[in-house]
Amino acid sequence: MVPAIVFLFILVIQVSASRVCPKCGKMKVPYPLSTDENCGDPRYRIYCNNGVLEFMSAPGFYYKILSINPRANKLVIIPPLIEENTCYSSDLGLGGLLLDENLPFNISTRNTVMLFNCSDNILLSPLNCSSSSFCRQFEDVREGCGCKGTLCCHFLKDASITSHRIRVRLGGCTAYTSVVDKQPDDPIELWNFGIELQWLPSF
Repeated sequence: MVPAIVFLFILVIQVSASRVCPKCGKMKVPYPLSTDENCGDPRYRIYCNNGVLEFMSAPGFYYKILSINPRANKLVIIPPLIEENTCYSSDLGLGGLLLDENLPFNISTRNTVMLFNCSDNILLSPLNCSSSSFCRQFEDVREGCGCKGTLCCHFLKDASITSHRIRVRLGGCTAYTSVVDKQPDDPIELWNFGIELQWLPSF
């Protein structure tokens, strides 16, 4: 019985290894992530576009992947650019980041999200929109300068908030960014800008 179990375990490892996708540029693509129908698990689809590994949102917006941690089942994508001299995120026209709820990805709880150029209605929410909000520090860097002086807020993307969306819209907030695993006293130079996504294990 034991030899049979060992054989099956080795077989599973060999099958998984044979289905690992090739590198995209310099970045490895660990199983179950898939860049092609012939490798990985197609439910965990990401994209290799001209040597750049990217994640595609439900509406079809591509976000560059910064890093992948296969042991933790997590990857980090770059937040959308805030267009120069405006306070609009480049994915504003699509409503921000939206994940397909039928796929095994969701937004992790280690993201501190900052929203900018918000309407006064957001003051009715439990978000931190005070003068001490982290978003005020981001306004002083180059990309955030177009949002300087707008109403902004931050929040931790915890389990009480939808794990499939970061929403921006005209009449609401028009721009956002995110920092992974931000500590309260971290200076902006130590902020790890990104949006951490996690995936359910493949069976």
